[in-house]
Amino acid sequence: MSKKLIRFDWAIKRLLRNKANFAVLEGFLSELLFDNIKINQILESESNQEFEDEKFNRVDILTQNSHNELIIVEIQSTYEIDYFHRMAFGVAKSISENLKLGQKYSEIKKVISVNIVYFDLGQGQDYIYKGKTDFRGMHQHDLLALSSKQKKTFVKNEVSDIFPEYYLLKVNQFDDIAKDTLDEWIYFLKNSEVKDGFKAKGLKEASDVLDLMRLPKDDQYGYNRYLDSLHLKASELFSLQTEAEFRAKDERSIEIAQKAIMNGADNSFIALITDLTIEKIEELRKGV
Repeated sequence: MSKKLIRFDWAIKRLLRNKANFAVLEGFLSELLFDNIKINQILESESNQEFEDEKFNRVDILTQNSHNELIIVEIQSTYEIDYFHRMAFGVAKSISENLKLGQKYSEIKKVISVNIVYFDLGQGQDYIYKGKTDFRGMHQHDLLALSSKQKKTFVKNEVSDIFPEYYLLKVNQFDDIAKDTLDEWIYFLKNSEVKDGFKAKGLKEASDVLDLMRLPKDDQYGYNRYLDSLHLKASELFSLQTEAEFRAKDERSIEIAQKAIMNGADNSFIALITDLTIEKIEELRKGV
């Protein structure tokens, strides 16, 4: 029987930093990147710290894999209009933090940015997007390639292998029908549940490690507080959106009423088409 598990965003900040639990994150990244990912270590940076204050509602983890690449995993639960910019900043910061003074530019590590978002970012119908950097000729339309010497020196096959790579998972857009092992992970990220029969790498370990009932009592309390904070933030966002909608509707009604007053309409007609009170309309008349 499938069981409800701890949310991935909470676990990645508290449980999955433990080397004993690397198999969970390695499984997820292996399925996403179509590679056998092994995590050597969790790196620390300013954006990789654990904060008590959850107001940023973002989870960052920076890892280094066996290919000497940096992998950032970020999770964002609530709408952030400039999240694309945050992705770019996170990659740039990781590159600069991990190039030591005096090192050659060729020693810059490739960065893979994995972004799991629980809101509709941008416009698109898919739920998994990948971005990379290619250079194409403006006249010949050819793809710029590495020379043989560059391939040997950098141990890379393509120019894009040098530049950052981005993955964007729009979890809420997934239809809950798992067609392959990567979809099984997306299902888990959306529903915090591993179904019987799921075979994706890391999910068996996730089912064990992220079992709420196995958490110490203090961690269970902290996790429940985290869930409460998510509900509160969702309510606050809903309230702000609702207030903005009412304000916009009210402003539109006032604009219509002012035009109607200037065209000689009586108070009853204006009240009918705007839902404004007679008192409010009389107040507007004094200012027109």
